[in-house]
Amino acid sequence: MSHVFPRHCHATLPTAVGGEGCFLIDSDGKRYFDGSGGAAVSCLGHSNIRVREAVKAQVDQLAFAHTGFFTSDPAERLADLLISQAPGDLDRVYFVSGGSEAVESAIKLARQYHVERGQPQRRHLIARRQSYHGNTIGALSAGGNAWRRQQFGPLLVEMSHIAPCYDYAERRDDETPETYGQRVANELEAEILRLGEDSVMAFIAEPVVGATLGAVPAVPGYFRRVREICDRYGVLLILDEVMCGMGRTGHLFACDADGVAPDILCIAKGLGAGYQPIGAMLCSAGIYDSIAQGTGFFQHGHTYVGHPVAAAAGLAVLQEILEQDLIAQVRQRGDHARAALQARFGQHAHIGDIRGRGLFLGVELVADRASKQSFDPAFGLAGRLKKAAFAEGLVCYPMPGTRDGRNGDHVLLAPPFIASEAELDLMVDRLGRAVDGVIGAL
Repeated sequence: MSHVFPRHCHATLPTAVGGEGCFLIDSDGKRYFDGSGGAAVSCLGHSNIRVREAVKAQVDQLAFAHTGFFTSDPAERLADLLISQAPGDLDRVYFVSGGSEAVESAIKLARQYHVERGQPQRRHLIARRQSYHGNTIGALSAGGNAWRRQQFGPLLVEMSHIAPCYDYAERRDDETPETYGQRVANELEAEILRLGEDSVMAFIAEPVVGATLGAVPAVPGYFRRVREICDRYGVLLILDEVMCGMGRTGHLFACDADGVAPDILCIAKGLGAGYQPIGAMLCSAGIYDSIAQGTGFFQHGHTYVGHPVAAAAGLAVLQEILEQDLIAQVRQRGDHARAALQARFGQHAHIGDIRGRGLFLGVELVADRASKQSFDPAFGLAGRLKKAAFAEGLVCYPMPGTRDGRNGDHVLLAPPFIASEAELDLMVDRLGRAVDGVIGAL
């Protein structure tokens, strides 16, 4: 009998014993193509020599030094490399152990920034419906997914949620993508004015929405308008690239595709590529200087901030991505994967939308293509698809509640950057068999 507390108490899981390239191997020798990188984590696959050797070397030299007393060379070098590539005037890096911690750090920094500048009335955070920002209380409060929030509602901090930029399901027939984007972006201004234009501290959004919507990018012009509104009212723009960043969308930083730069940016997942748990919050020079010239103390911290082994892994991952020009490969392989999905599902009676950027792709399932009507949640479509794909030897990321936290189903795909075209074709073929098998049995 296991004493591990699993994610689901009634699931019996195989034991992973090895990884080779884009495949995971269980104790029976079965190989699974990692079509979602776990949760958009394993961008370099499961056997990268450079990262493995960097971790081993760092453990041999220095395993841990608390940042209340020391900095470390890997943390300093990784921060320098990140800032050399970062958009806008992002200038400082605060290392944490994962995405939820990065978002918590961003929220608290936004609050302290305004306090240090003599504006303690700025206390409201605005986010979007159907967003996901993490599982700690602050991050969960920012997230707008009703299903994830429901049972913890009494514990959550009050935050505002405006419409997402979800072109497929929410753009009206009389709108162009651009006019739709401006309309939903303007909801931010309306909410700022409703709350009080000097009372909002920040707006947080994912440049490409991951788990809750299934790789939904914003329409052209949306984030430019958001940036304008934030600047007008002195509101900080926090971009959550925990899932979509670090090359996943064909840009090292996903916001580059939208031509905007945030005041605070959160990354994780692909930064460590699964070899070590690491995340980071990046902030502008202006925000950092406000703290440095004020109290000089960011009133926040975790034990494993700037962990040397995690930083060494992150440095090796980022060096591999840049030196092997994997960003360009993500764009090329992403085009191939999307074309393969289009060929397999473009005319499928129950596939409503194929979307995404780079190797961050989503497939939305519908009961009726013409009306975009989703399946009855009672079918449990996403859960069935996950099991069927797994039986086919495919790890993918189906999720229910795409439309509103209850209705709608999608499959998120985020394969390793190193996947070959043949392996991506294999992924699409296995997904196709799973989709047809599950839908045919409904």
